[in-house]
Amino acid sequence: MKTLKDAFEHLLNDVYYAENALVKALPEMAEAAGSAALKSAFRDHLAETKKQIKILKDVFAACGFEVKGEKCDAIEGLIKEGGTILAEGSGIALDASLLALAQAVEHYEIARYGTLREWAKALDLNEPAAMISEILDMEKACNSKLTGIAVAEINKPSRAKAA
Repeated sequence: MKTLKDAFEHLLNDVYYAENALVKALPEMAEAAGSAALKSAFRDHLAETKKQIKILKDVFAACGFEVKGEKCDAIEGLIKEGGTILAEGSGIALDASLLALAQAVEHYEIARYGTLREWAKALDLNEPAAMISEILDMEKACNSKLTGIAVAEINKPSRAKAA
């Protein structure tokens, strides 16, 4: 990478890979979740993630880039962590750990989409910047929803002590 546009394209490929990897991981997380609210959040975000992939394809097209993904080591690490949680977790620990993992993924995505949006603006890619902002807003809303589930249900002191 020698230019900001090169870095932008590379990061776009990275998040495209990450979103596609999450489409594969989210159904298993939803199935494993004991909390109905968490299960629903994972299923809702799966549908959103599929929409985000479509938006990303529009970003690629608007920029004149080939649609492709480049292996994202960060998301691969988080998915691997998810496999460990699914294999070893149960009860409240499983739900709490899945929720924490999902928020780690959201925080990663928020950081990446925030960067992509600002780089798009710097490159005068206004239409792609707006599309990326739409995805960023979805990721922030998902993170807020997960926080709400954590506070209202999963991390309640009474539940943690009873488990």
